[in-house]
Amino acid sequence: MSVLIESVTATEISSLLESCADTGAAAAAGMVEGLRRSYKWLRRTTGQLLFERRYGVRTSEVVSLEEFGLARHDRVYYSAANWRTLRRTLPRRDVGEHDVFIDLGSGMGRMVLEAASQYPFRKVIGVELSEQLNGIARENLAGTRLRLRCKEVDLVRSDVLDYDIPDDVSVVFLNNPFRGETFATVIEKLIATVDRNPRPVTVIYFNPVEEAFLLGTGRFHHVRTVARRRRPAQDGPFGTVRVYAITERAGA
Repeated sequence: MSVLIESVTATEISSLLESCADTGAAAAAGMVEGLRRSYKWLRRTTGQLLFERRYGVRTSEVVSLEEFGLARHDRVYYSAANWRTLRRTLPRRDVGEHDVFIDLGSGMGRMVLEAASQYPFRKVIGVELSEQLNGIARENLAGTRLRLRCKEVDLVRSDVLDYDIPDDVSVVFLNNPFRGETFATVIEKLIATVDRNPRPVTVIYFNPVEEAFLLGTGRFHHVRTVARRRRPAQDGPFGTVRVYAITERAGA
């Protein structure tokens, strides 16, 4: 454990210390709930940093697209979903050797790595707008000490509006990467692939801000919701993962 702790970077230590300062301020103000949540965040973040050092990956930063000149009103900053998000929402028995996974807005590749290491997917795809983030994902893939069960991993640098979703994709992951018109266009593309090649498709949506639009298409059935325990109601969709199945077109 000491080796792992020593490998945490100065930036990460600084971030953790800032969190501790925030926790102390919350306690001084009598904000018990804020103290509890800060402690849980600190414990979870520390565990994830140690996990990443152990397996030789880097995915934990929060990055604004303004840094890359890519900011737009319907694009969301990069922040990775929690490690084990897939394991909590996608039973291994539901994935076979012919299934294809895609992460739209894959960032530094955390969910791509989890999908490729934990499941027997035939292929795993990550699509990311930022060349810089996609470059880090490629470094993670090349240098990881995770044992990958899926040997075909494709990291694509593309705007999702220009990307054609393959007709064999069966599991789609979204970590609230875009909203509004971009989200609507991508969902229309996804539905079109199912209409061209009818098949079961599962959508795993972390922080499902656009759920109303998704359900409003009439083509998505809510299967289940996974949320952290005793999640405050004011958090809304944040901190939850919702799983959907795409239904067949009416009259098909």
